[in-house]
Amino acid sequence: MKVLVVGSGGREHALCWTIAASPLCDALYCAPGNAGIASDAQCVPISPEDIPALVAFSKQQAIDLVVVGPEAPLAAGLVDRLGEHGIRVFGPTADASVLESSKAFTKDFCVRHRIPAAGSLTFGDLDRALAHLRRCTLPVVVKADGLAAGKGVTVATSLESAEAAVRAAMEDRVFGPAGDRVVIEEFLEGVEASFFALSDGTTTLPLAAAQDHKRAGDGDTGPNTGGMGAFSPPPAVDAVLSRQVMETIIEPAVAGMAAEGRPFRGVLFAGLMLTDEGPKLIEFNVRFGDPECQVLMARLRSDLLPALLACADGHLRHVDLRWSDDAAVCVVMASRGYPGSYRRGSPIRAIEDAESDPDVVVFHAGTAADAEGALVSSGGRVLGVTATGADVASARSRAYRAVGRINWPDGTFRTDIAAAGAAVTP
Repeated sequence: MKVLVVGSGGREHALCWTIAASPLCDALYCAPGNAGIASDAQCVPISPEDIPALVAFSKQQAIDLVVVGPEAPLAAGLVDRLGEHGIRVFGPTADASVLESSKAFTKDFCVRHRIPAAGSLTFGDLDRALAHLRRCTLPVVVKADGLAAGKGVTVATSLESAEAAVRAAMEDRVFGPAGDRVVIEEFLEGVEASFFALSDGTTTLPLAAAQDHKRAGDGDTGPNTGGMGAFSPPPAVDAVLSRQVMETIIEPAVAGMAAEGRPFRGVLFAGLMLTDEGPKLIEFNVRFGDPECQVLMARLRSDLLPALLACADGHLRHVDLRWSDDAAVCVVMASRGYPGSYRRGSPIRAIEDAESDPDVVVFHAGTAADAEGALVSSGGRVLGVTATGADVASARSRAYRAVGRINWPDGTFRTDIAAAGAAVTP
């Protein structure tokens, strides 16, 4: 088979690394990819948002399956356009991607299909949103309605910070059209977890769960980021809870989307809060998480490619996946200053030293090769140092040991990734 992966981040590197190992894969391309992905796939210089060019390349190369990584091309209709040309693709249509591209839609959808979620109201008028905030119990959560690259959420502990978040979205337009509307949501107490399941539009198949770290600084301080690390499995998500999540959140969502004429095919990512009343939905994403994908792929023991094909073809009922009992931890190394301003082009050395441990793989997220072919940074989140071990504690120790072997003076990372998971005795 010829496979094209769309995207350029750590998630796409993890997918390429996994798909490249499949005996079904004869040729693997990634558009546009990055310096690390180039070791697993042939990188082609096409933007994920350039839908006509992606369709043309897929036709020219007779691609058998396109795997879409990021959310923006999904929401823009890449799956729809590929389907019009008879090209098999893993990922939801634009109509189904609305579960991520509009938080307001998802909130109303959860009410219609009795999916447990945080209570909320949606506002398209600034004054009404501000007036509502003055009646809210603090803390409160403010979200831009549309896609904001993981940075459109503010957990406000004061009225001033809540009002600032609303004004930033609706008045200052820091998220562009994504902030035309805001969702003001109740704050849920509990443990966060990321739950993943495959769907072919009818059948659902649970994947492993993970837990990520959104804040930039140790102790969950600082601004929200795209994710500074993750680990799997999270101790709080056992077999009983997984079944509960499937029955109360994932299966009703897939059935509800089908009933509304938006059949969902792809991976459904439920961001959860595990409350005293049971798991509640924080938000849906319609793609693999980043950096959650890195730890999931590190634990997967089955061939992923047949499962992706089954989702695209509607045959998921015939698929089963095996997972390692080992744990996996991913520590993200980011450019100093991220998620604010940062410089690009700083040299990164000794990746091979980090990967001298056979239980470590360094997934590239924001890397490039300079004019001399040397590895340099090219983004905010740059490396996902991922390790496996018999438990979270041992995987965490390996990951941080590997981080210490990488020579990148301009890099920064959190020192407490998976610390809570490591403290729980299996």
